Amino acid sequence: MSATPSLEIAAVRRAAGMPRECLTLRLGDEAYGIDIHCVQEIRGYEPLTRVAGAPAGVRGVLHLRGTIVPVVDLRDRLGLEARFDAATVTVILDLGGGTVGAVVDAVSDVVTFHDDQLRPAPAFNGSARGTHLSAVARHESGGREQLLQLLDIEALMAETGIGRARLAA
Repeated sequence: MSATPSLEIAAVRRAAGMPRECLTLRLGDEAYGIDIHCVQEIRGYEPLTRVAGAPAGVRGVLHLRGTIVPVVDLRDRLGLEARFDAATVTVILDLGGGTVGAVVDAVSDVVTFHDDQLRPAPAFNGSARGTHLSAVARHESGGREQLLQLLDIEALMAETGIGRARLAA
């Protein structure tokens, strides 16, 4: 496989019919999930250093234990208004042979889904929103049921110009 070890683990687990574990997060009023095997750590939001000539989706970079990490605001990528408050966090992801940060409104917990709980993502004629969803699942949180949109985080990051080649460089 050409994916990173974390993405390979997730693919092997899905192929074996093992449950899918997702970190749940909030972007605006919507609930999303990303494969937990891609998550390296969760950090409080901190000011970023802007980089001239960075791809449009890159908000800036941060210094993480000797590594310069590009950071993307997922709200911006999905066409949502960016706002920053005490709950705003940066999720550090291991993707495509490198590390990237994703700014989100908040994270909540890790949930496990079995194949029978997942539904295919709807097709939207190739729109950005539709191509970044890998599945949709019903999820109960805070005593209410909601739809959780599972992001194909590698595809989403690749479209910002942060793909395997750029991260490995």
